[in-house]
Amino acid sequence: MSARDKPSMRQFDRSLPMALLKAREAVMKKFRPALKEHGLSPQQWRVIRVLEEEDELDASDIAERSALLMPSLSRILQNLHKRGLVDRKNAESDQRRSMISLTPKGRSLFETLSPVNEARYATISEKFGYGKLELLYELLDELVEKVSEPEEEE
Repeated sequence: MSARDKPSMRQFDRSLPMALLKAREAVMKKFRPALKEHGLSPQQWRVIRVLEEEDELDASDIAERSALLMPSLSRILQNLHKRGLVDRKNAESDQRRSMISLTPKGRSLFETLSPVNEARYATISEKFGYGKLELLYELLDELVEKVSEPEEEE
């Protein structure tokens, strides 16, 4: 099969997964230094952020809300627990389920990093434009919704 006979495919720089990865990396470059300064990975910070919004959650809820796979989340929770940032206790309704919550030390770390991260958001919003950023959120939410719908049979 010659190069001319191959089915055409969009240009690599117009690949949606690559465009999303490039955007993610550009944004994360702004947040990583502050996280690194406190010994946190972006994934660990996502877990802390999710837990800060709730009193406590089980691991499956944390995994879903923070877009992490369970094996990765298990390692992250172990690390955060060893560092005294999260606490585990058995669920009252099901002793096999663990409920995870932030410790006072974890909340303090959140309070320390939040203003730094909000300043990063403000810079991004200023450079990109508040309206465009809000539109981007809406479009990304819609994209997730649409590609998550079951495929229709033709």
